[in-house]
Amino acid sequence: MSGNDGCCESGAVVVVKFGGSVLTGAGAYRRAARFLRNRLRAAPGERYVAVVSAQEGVTDALERGARGIVRTPTTRSLDLLWSTGEIRSVALLTLHLEALRVAAAPLNVTETGLRLNASGERRFALEPGRLRAALAENQVAVVPGFLGTNAAGTIVTLGRGGSDLTAVLLASGLGAARCELVKDVPGYFSADPHRDAAARHLPALSFAEALELADRGCDLVQRQAIQAAASAGLPLVVRSLDESAPVSRVSAGARAAAADAGFQYVPAGAVAQAAASAR
Repeated sequence: MSGNDGCCESGAVVVVKFGGSVLTGAGAYRRAARFLRNRLRAAPGERYVAVVSAQEGVTDALERGARGIVRTPTTRSLDLLWSTGEIRSVALLTLHLEALRVAAAPLNVTETGLRLNASGERRFALEPGRLRAALAENQVAVVPGFLGTNAAGTIVTLGRGGSDLTAVLLASGLGAARCELVKDVPGYFSADPHRDAAARHLPALSFAEALELADRGCDLVQRQAIQAAASAGLPLVVRSLDESAPVSRVSAGARAAAADAGFQYVPAGAVAQAAASAR
């Protein structure tokens, strides 16, 4: 996909998603900000859309609080409450970028531009005007993952793991040069690397292989996000914040690359779930 769709005259647009599993506290937000600063130093012409999840544990804590008030909260109330976790992350990462003298614009859910299809089919479209304007004036636009709005302007969620889907939808809609999903492990492995020291890193997978792993219980990347990337022909880079660590690339033509590397996928039922948070 071309990164030059008119939203940013200075260069390519890159979408990077930071999940809750890596946003574990103040130090993690600083590290994410330094990651972006380093990337901008290496490629000053690029512009970044940073998609952020709520800090680790916040979404579950908010839900527990809601259910402590009323056993079955309405979807609208719960979605609104959940959104406060993502908005807090947007503000925190933006502040850390400002501390590093990186020009960054924080956007709220409405400004991000993801709109639910009026047909109610849970399909989202991007209205990118505000986001494009932010990228034209700043090096980084920081946006909330997991969230969009419906035709009435009400905040709605994209399902657990929805920050992955947010990143894919934004990257596809903006014609981004890359879509990177930052996790607490450097990509895909043959088993959960937190539990199995012998787990092998998988540098290249096809969309079909990534979907197969999702079906076996690996929640490293949301299944709906993989499907959306496959439909859009959008390659994914799954990585950690460690810039020296390997990455996994997921694309339509990666199956042969994986086979050439000698990787044999373990049988169904033998793949441990990824320890990273789905969000």
